[in-house]
Amino acid sequence: MGRGFAVLRKLLMCGKRSLVFPSEVQSSVPEGRIRVVVGKAKSDEEVVEMEAHYLNHPLMEKLLSHTGEEYGYSYQGALRIACDIHLFRYLVEQLDGRNPSAHYMDLPDLISNFSKSS
Repeated sequence: MGRGFAVLRKLLMCGKRSLVFPSEVQSSVPEGRIRVVVGKAKSDEEVVEMEAHYLNHPLMEKLLSHTGEEYGYSYQGALRIACDIHLFRYLVEQLDGRNPSAHYMDLPDLISNFSKSS
């Protein structure tokens, strides 16, 4: 099974309504990108656009697993990632920068590096 199937499987694990966003964020998303809602609490959630294939990255998989434990695997609304927004943006920045060390980091390493850079 290819990478595309793995991404699709991750999107579907959140329920068939996981791709529904409020009308203000339904504008066109470029091909190969996805919007996710990131935040630990409803009050600090933000919609973030990222490359869809990042969902296959081991760090994202761990964040999605953590989110599944926190929210459950069946909920209505957009794909959610339970993570501090600043930490999430740091992770996406590392992946966007094609930082080779990002591919070998574990979640505690990422958090440690983020804390040092803040």
